[in-house]
Amino acid sequence: MKKFVSTFVVLLVIWLFLTSFNLSELIVGFLVSIVLAGVIAGLVDYEFDLSIVYKLPLFVVVYVPVFVYKMFLSNIDVARRVLTPKIPLNPGFVKIPIDLKGDVGKLTLANSVTLTPGTLAIDADDENLYIHWIDIKGENEKDYKKHVTGTFEKILGRIYK
Repeated sequence: MKKFVSTFVVLLVIWLFLTSFNLSELIVGFLVSIVLAGVIAGLVDYEFDLSIVYKLPLFVVVYVPVFVYKMFLSNIDVARRVLTPKIPLNPGFVKIPIDLKGDVGKLTLANSVTLTPGTLAIDADDENLYIHWIDIKGENEKDYKKHVTGTFEKILGRIYK
């Protein structure tokens, strides 16, 4: 049943991206997606965790605005450093312990760090994220986590349990 629902959702989303959003197109897309999902659901090798239904709105409403805000602040900081060369830099690599267990949560965290100017996720293992940071702040891993991944990880921990 999960494969059928997953296949149906994928097909319907593709249909909606390729067509207009009027009622007749939606009805046809819904029917075509049901028929095709019934035919090919046994052939596919994926299925979604159906909790995505409530995780996606939480991600969009809570995480994305926080990420955009942090990215804005980081852009200002890096631009200030470029335009004012007298600002001291303290670049280096840091190891930050992460509490996220799932691969998708870890990937989202690493991508968020990389997309935030001034930090770059270099590597990850089961328990840590290794980051190059343009201006290391703090003295230990707890401080690094607070400055780089803390806010992201708190929200992602609720989304990707």
